[in-house]
Amino acid sequence: MKAKLCIAVVVVGAVWLVPAHAYRPFDGTDADVLDRGDMELEFGYLHYLREGSQRSLETPVAVMNFGLLNKRELVFEGRVRTLLSGNAEPHQTGFTDAAISLKQLHREGSLQEGSGPSIASECGLLLPVLSGERTGAGCAVIVSQHGVAGAVHFNGAVSKNREGSWERFLGTIVEGAGWGPIRPVGEVYAVRDSAGRHTESALAGMAWTARKGLTFDIAVRKARTEEHAISEIRIGLTWAIPAGRSPGPASAGTGE
Repeated sequence: MKAKLCIAVVVVGAVWLVPAHAYRPFDGTDADVLDRGDMELEFGYLHYLREGSQRSLETPVAVMNFGLLNKRELVFEGRVRTLLSGNAEPHQTGFTDAAISLKQLHREGSLQEGSGPSIASECGLLLPVLSGERTGAGCAVIVSQHGVAGAVHFNGAVSKNREGSWERFLGTIVEGAGWGPIRPVGEVYAVRDSAGRHTESALAGMAWTARKGLTFDIAVRKARTEEHAISEIRIGLTWAIPAGRSPGPASAGTGE
């Protein structure tokens, strides 16, 4: 019943919107946006993925975020994937998973140093690429709560995927308070579509804030589909660039 209610809220809330785009190292996201003029790079420099007998390497995996007016954020993302084994020819490389979205903060809460839950949505399109991927679209609602023990982020989404099926996503991210600059992180989610395909996924990892605006992450993900098991290693970083600064070593430590 709770899942049906969440999906209904998402459908009523917006049309032609995509699922929430990740913030590292998760598949979901949080209910926060950048300040106007700020930029943020989420860069995965190593994603090793094994799906059944097929192995692939994804590098780079890049997400660019830009802060806009009225508590909005523009998001671009994509990845380069190299198939190492499986049905395709070895070392076949292509650009994939291109998307653009608009994130909107609807309620300022504990993530914005206020009280109560923070609430946001993310809206956009899955873009076609040269490898033959089709377009898609959907909508996500994100609810976050931050406290002394850490933070939790709930994601619910409905989308039309690239195969033309309706898809629903429900997930939860947990971030512990940690020890100094290091904190434990985890995520569980389930995806199901109208064609009967489904995925259940669990991720565990660590995030290390090297300095203000620069965070490194490493995580291991295990998942199961109706056909095979999935194992993945993710290593990357998040680099915040405040308004008025150019990318460079001096600006890396001055982000949010």
